Amino acid sequence: MRLRALLLSAFLTAGAAALCAAQDLPALHARCTIAPGMKDGQVRLELEEGTCGDGNHDCHNHDSDSMPLSDFSGFTLADLQREGAHLDAVISAEAGKLTCSGTVHDLTLSGDSTFVPNPAFVAQMRQMGFSDFDSHKLEAYTLFHIETSWIRSLQAEGVSEMDSGNIIALRIFKVDAPYVRDMATLGYPHLAAGKLIAFKVQGVNPEEVRQYRALGYQPNADELIQMRIFKVTPDFIQRMSQRGLGKLTISKLVQIRIFKLAD
Repeated sequence: MRLRALLLSAFLTAGAAALCAAQDLPALHARCTIAPGMKDGQVRLELEEGTCGDGNHDCHNHDSDSMPLSDFSGFTLADLQREGAHLDAVISAEAGKLTCSGTVHDLTLSGDSTFVPNPAFVAQMRQMGFSDFDSHKLEAYTLFHIETSWIRSLQAEGVSEMDSGNIIALRIFKVDAPYVRDMATLGYPHLAAGKLIAFKVQGVNPEEVRQYRALGYQPNADELIQMRIFKVTPDFIQRMSQRGLGKLTISKLVQIRIFKLAD
């Protein structure tokens, strides 16, 4: 019983320390604008903190022209037609809450934003093994709606080497549990976060991998990335075969692309 009590005390002390550290995260203040996006149901959000331009490093800028209107509460696209209207546009997520308050002029809401980090989220992430959070990182988590349920789903699929920084890239490039599961089924299990990000950046997809397999190729993870970079597609491989070159190695196919020998 004494051992159990000591363990419980240590757990509660660690949890309290983590929560206390999380509560030290300051709110962020910036200039903000929200305008209609390029597509229906989307808006352009711009945040500028500090003085940007002229290589000034005291600057944090976020500019997105493809944010879903559904990410916000407090206003609609119709409100942007109300010249002079005062609006509060709010994004609420696990990591925190961002509010852009301002006035509408020429279909654009312009004003000031406040981001308030959520200490409970930071404490929960620490329990999941993630640290090194600051307010700007949590603001990015909020803008990209990074949730603990999604992170847990990647952990459950065996994604390794995740940290509080590359989680943002995993989200931006739409790495999700079904994609990780498909790649594992095709022979690429327990991929590192960096490798999955590279896969998505280069457009590695399960269907194309199946086509490579059907042609008799078994590329490893690095070869898959290289094949995408140099456009060694299944169609290209078939065309090389039709020229009577036989079954070329992946290395030879890449060299053909690099030196433009197929032209």
